[in-house]
Amino acid sequence: MTKPTATLCSEKSLINRIEKFQNLIISQTLSKAWGLAGIRLGIGIMNAELLSYYNRVKAPYNISTVNQQVAIYALNKKDEYLENIEKIFVEKQNLITELKKLSTVVKIYPSDANFLLLEVSNANKIYQNLLQHKIIIRNRDSVIKNCVRITIGTDEENTALLTALKSISND
Repeated sequence: MTKPTATLCSEKSLINRIEKFQNLIISQTLSKAWGLAGIRLGIGIMNAELLSYYNRVKAPYNISTVNQQVAIYALNKKDEYLENIEKIFVEKQNLITELKKLSTVVKIYPSDANFLLLEVSNANKIYQNLLQHKIIIRNRDSVIKNCVRITIGTDEENTALLTALKSISND
């Protein structure tokens, strides 16, 4: 995986193709890297025509003034954003390295996001066992057989996840 510079994704953005593809919307959350998970806010980038349709169906006051102010404040802190991207990237690489060692992990799907999709030996069992450790992941078994989605956490969170997963694989 190529190390990203300003996002977790090493691929070139499609933002410059917004006008070429009339049905393209680029979305981004402001949660992990921008440190704004608590306000549940994201960005949608699209061409003017698509935006006109979008504006017809969205709520008139869908973002509070406080959330707008918090987002603007955070978006002006690019250095912190870049530091967060670096931390997430390092944690992701460490997590992948350790997950590959576990017998319960069958496959790690490629990801440029701050989460990983894993094929595991028994998604339901792993999900339930992690819940007992107070670790919440996404059980995707109903959509993709024996797959779970895990978000890249802090070093402490990832260590707790790996410790719990190791205890499950020893059952």
